[in-house]
Amino acid sequence: MKDCKFQILIFCSALFFSCSVQLKTSAEAEKTPKESGVQIIAEHSDKNTYTGWWIYGEGQHIFKDETTLGEWGLAFPNENMEELVELYLSVCEMEYFPMECIMQGNLQNETLEVTSFEITYIQGCGE
Repeated sequence: MKDCKFQILIFCSALFFSCSVQLKTSAEAEKTPKESGVQIIAEHSDKNTYTGWWIYGEGQHIFKDETTLGEWGLAFPNENMEELVELYLSVCEMEYFPMECIMQGNLQNETLEVTSFEITYIQGCGE
């Protein structure tokens, strides 16, 4: 039994120190001591940085990756979409004009869920 607990401890430690893995623990205090336990949930964090072009037109946000030339839809779960459209149009002054930027987020099912972004180049400001 001790050997089994030791192997579980080694496995959990390896999982904890693996790249981009976070562990959450949850103990429920309302249970009796006999029923209480610790629940471990592993989450994989795929937050990456992408450099490329943000393109907006006809209500659709698209990102074109500079490295792979892959094209993905954009989702901004933490942002007000009306304000984002207003920002894009104030910078680019028209739809479908590519805006160079760095996006940080998770790529899932051909959609980049953006957690933060930085506009790196605005046409006309480099002169």
